[in-house]
Amino acid sequence: MGKLFGTDGIRGVANRDLTPEMAFKIGRIAAWMLGRERENPIFLIGRDTRLSGSMLEGSLTAGITSAGGDVRLLGVVSTPAVAFLTRDLNAAAGVVISASHNPIEDNGLKIFDSRGYKLPDSIENSIEDFYFNGSDQVPRPEGAKLGQAYIDGDALARYVRYLKNSAGALDGLYLIIDCAHGAACRVAGELFESLGAKVKLIHNVPDGKLINVNCGATDTKDLQDVVLQEKAHLGLAFDGDADRLIAVDEKGAEVDGDAVMAICAVEMASNNLLRKKTLVATVMSNGGLDILAEKHGIEVLRTSVGDRYVLEQMVEGGYNLGGEQSGHIIFSDHATTGDGLLTALQLLSIVNRKQKPLSQLASQLERLPQVLVNQKVATKEGWSENVEIAKAIDEVENKLGRHGRVLVRPSGTEPKIRIMLEAPLEEDKLKEYAHEVAEIIAREQS
Repeated sequence: MGKLFGTDGIRGVANRDLTPEMAFKIGRIAAWMLGRERENPIFLIGRDTRLSGSMLEGSLTAGITSAGGDVRLLGVVSTPAVAFLTRDLNAAAGVVISASHNPIEDNGLKIFDSRGYKLPDSIENSIEDFYFNGSDQVPRPEGAKLGQAYIDGDALARYVRYLKNSAGALDGLYLIIDCAHGAACRVAGELFESLGAKVKLIHNVPDGKLINVNCGATDTKDLQDVVLQEKAHLGLAFDGDADRLIAVDEKGAEVDGDAVMAICAVEMASNNLLRKKTLVATVMSNGGLDILAEKHGIEVLRTSVGDRYVLEQMVEGGYNLGGEQSGHIIFSDHATTGDGLLTALQLLSIVNRKQKPLSQLASQLERLPQVLVNQKVATKEGWSENVEIAKAIDEVENKLGRHGRVLVRPSGTEPKIRIMLEAPLEEDKLKEYAHEVAEIIAREQS
């Protein structure tokens, strides 16, 4: 059987890997599987600004309605907005058409169940099985039993109200906000200004040709420059579907997901709000996070890379804060998925309450030097059993010493293998060692 779902839904180059025909077929199967327990199942569809979004939206809508499901079209909205609205409106499921931080030619399908959670592996596997082997079994209703689609222009306001209710006043803060030409464009300015902040927006024109291009959470250089030029209190960068946040402090330094988690975990723990005094992070988070946590009596649990695995650990253990270095932060008291806007509001509330600059709050996380190299490969299969790759990793681990570590893993969304090194060494030396491993991987996985 083929493989459709990665760590974050279905992704690929739009109109080549992720085709309209595939979206139609997935829509039919998902509508039948997730809506058959309901008399009139409703499915929400949102998308980011990618050019291929409307093409896939039409196909997905046709598939769902052909299986008897009704569709509420939300237009350009963030991934976390769809997750929230799916549970708030009691929909059968929600689908986001987005490839998040990926390049503009990519797109993807993320599916949320009626509770606003990403689908578990078991349901994704069932959808895959039907896609490859049993799609003809999906019924084709006729006449009045067909579904219908309509535009819902009011639902987004519900999401914005929910965000406002989760936050405190932001009076006195001057913010520079990078919308990455994506989903944040529709709400970011209104949201933060309504809470009292002064706001300057950059990359805030919704444009599918520019989404994530030299901007947003994956490239904060413009944001860093503008924060310094404007003498702003801080900057906020979102990715294309606004489920990530990377901040920039008043000195122009990047504040990544690890630092944001550190600030929030320490503050929540000090106010007895961090459930079981535990933070859930991934294997990619810096070792400095563990050192800081220990000082504050906080336990750090590690998961595989992917916010779905962080959330699974949080739900299983009853924890309420977790996330990734990349800026996916989950506050489970408020949300069922990472939400860049919600994370920004939580961070800003701490900045305002503590009356301390972001640079000072972020400085409590003392990082171990860490580098990440992304090696493009022809295939991600079989790398972990490759003798030459294993030998290269062992040799580098020996060079790093007792406090160092090497983490090699395939990307869940791109044809790349990621090599992360962490150790109390100079960054240039770590890069040299990382590229040694990358060269072997490139040769062996060609």
